[in-house]
Parts: sequence; structure tokens; C-alpha cells
Amino acid sequence: MDLVSIPANPTPSNAVVASVTSAGGVKLRVARWRPTAKKVRGTVYVLQGRAEFIEKYFEVIGELRRRGFHVVAFDWRGQGGSDRLLADPRKGHVDDFDDYVADLAAVMDATAERPCPAPFFALAHSMGGAILIRALQRKPDLVERAVLSAPMIEISGLRRPRRMHWLAAALDVLGLGGAYIPGGGQTAVATKPFATNPLTSDPARYGRTAAIIEEAPGLALGDPTIGWVHAAFRAMEPFKDPNFPLQLPTPLLIVAGSADAVTITAAAERFAARLKAGRAIVLPGAMHELLVERDPVRSQFWAAFDAFIPGAALTAAREAMARQGADAPAPA
Repeated sequence: MDLVSIPANPTPSNAVVASVTSAGGVKLRVARWRPTAKKVRGTVYVLQGRAEFIEKYFEVIGELRRRGFHVVAFDWRGQGGSDRLLADPRKGHVDDFDDYVADLAAVMDATAERPCPAPFFALAHSMGGAILIRALQRKPDLVERAVLSAPMIEISGLRRPRRMHWLAAALDVLGLGGAYIPGGGQTAVATKPFATNPLTSDPARYGRTAAIIEEAPGLALGDPTIGWVHAAFRAMEPFKDPNFPLQLPTPLLIVAGSADAVTITAAAERFAARLKAGRAIVLPGAMHELLVERDPVRSQFWAAFDAFIPGAALTAAREAMARQGADAPAPA
């Protein structure tokens, strides 16, 4: 469960890598880092998207550390360096998104407070955003605030989504849940030609991900299974209810790209508009993977992040508490 380092993507210094056991005995690869800035601002949990792995976020981890955050990153069950769930390790599979929610709970139970201090925040991408939303519905105080990058509120490119949902459910019930989606296979998305990729307009960062997979093919994931698709439809179904966002009191910032061809940006905007404490920002010309995009896109993303986390009110309150503690008389 070691981290993979290559010249184009070196492992951030002083990483602590561990294995955390989640529901069903599934072992998750978890890594954490201390901040490199002197002023500690809390802990950010990085929740990756489908088919991703910790190494893909090394650049982001460095940026968070320089901002004063402890960082915890991990691989969901079935991908990256965590336990794979089927005999073919390239199949992207899960039985239910609640299993992912259990993964998040296991990681936070193992790292929160000791060794990683509050306040807790989350930076969640795509599938990770859908998982976090489901987790926050049940436990709103799981994190103080979260930034969701292109969250999987609704998947793009489906001509008849309801029919697709019904078909995936029927095939899953018939025992085909462990099969690749029709036309799917073992080839990792990040190793396909850049010119036709739906993820980013940045060739260097796209190539970096491919180079990591070339160095460590075991990190790669192919297409999803029918069972994963069925689970994803079930997970997203509640998001269609206009009253669902009202159940989420946790402050959320959704950042999406206007050129996203993987998730539907308009759906994320509608969702954000109904949040009790949230909003959406759309970055012009940006594709799905905002943090693997061109520098101008990433700069806009980080500007939005910095304005939202940790939050002026929270920062002021904690600084006041710290001053109060410093001014308190020493015990006799």
C-alpha cells in the first residue's frame, strides 16, 4: 500500500501511509500529511472520484499543505491501492454507495482529532461529491464546510436516463451486476488519447496521470460494472427531489465547469440553488476535472476555495477562543 512516486509526480514529503479496515473487512489505503505552513487551519479530507487514486492528487495535497491544512487522502474500495472487489481488478464495482459512505466513516474514525485536528473540511470530486452529500444528509456535522468539484448530481450523456436506470436494475437482478457495462473493458480512461478525452484540456496534467498508471498499472481502473451503474443511479435518485438540498445545513460550495461532459453542470446549479447554506460557481470553458485543468482554471478554483474555507466566521471564532485561552490566568 505504498505510494507511487515518479519524477513528474513526486510524493509530497513526510507522508504517513496506513491501512484502514472498512465495512465488510475491506482494507483501504490511506495517506496523511501535516501542513507545511506554520499556521495550522484544520484538516481537509480529499474525496476522489471514480477510477482515481491518491497519487493523482499529489499536486493538490501540496497546495492544501501550503495553506496550513493537514490532509487526509484515501482510495475508495475497489480502486487505487485499496482492496478490489472482483476477480478482475480493472472492473469499477460497488454494490451500494452506502459502502462508500462506510469507507469515509472508517477513515475519519481512524484519523480525526488524533492525529489530524479539527476543524474538518472536505474537498470532494465527482463521485466523491455524491458520496459526501449522502454522508452529510445523515450526519451534517461530519465536516464544517465542503467544496464539491463537479459533483455527481446527474450524469451527462445519457439519452434516456430512466430507461438506463431500469435496464441496469434489471440486469443487476438477473445476476449480471459484476459484468462490464456494454462495450466496456479494462482500458483506463486516463490512458486513452488526449484529443478525445472528456476530463481536461491540460495535456501535461493528463499525461502525468497516464505516466503514473504506466509506472503502477495496479492503480488503474477500467470501465464500471452494471452493478456500479445501478448503484450510482440509486445514489443520485434522491438528488432529483427539490426538497433534498433543504435537508443539508452544512455549508457547501459547488464548483463546476461550463464544458463538463461527464456530469451535468445545470443539475449541480439547480441543486445548489436549493441549499440552505450553499452556492454554485461555474468556471467558463472548464472541463470535468477542475483540479487537473489548465492553470487559469485552477487559479479560479483555488480563489473560490480560499474565499470559502475555512470561512471568516469560523476563523474569527477560533482565533478569539485562542486569544481567550492565552489571556487566561495560569493555574495556581
